[in-house]
Amino acid sequence: MSQVPKRNRLYKLQFEKAQDSYVLLYPEGMVKLNPSAAEILLQVDGEQSVDDIIMSLKTKFPEAPDDIGDDITAFLSDAESKDWIHYV
Repeated sequence: MSQVPKRNRLYKLQFEKAQDSYVLLYPEGMVKLNPSAAEILLQVDGEQSVDDIIMSLKTKFPEAPDDIGDDITAFLSDAESKDWIHYV
């Protein structure tokens, strides 16, 4: 998939010590992310394609299952439906 995801500016990704995890902050609240979601969203920079993100995470986590790309793509689809990201 050659699309390039970019985070929605209304959502700020940051590590919260109090939550001991990454969160997405937005005007109405906060979403606590699990470690996998955080790793994926940390790669979303508006420059890397989905394929680049998959390759980067496969390299970073060589023990991950071979079908990790399917999970990443599914998460990005879900993130897009929640308006956390869009494609440029």
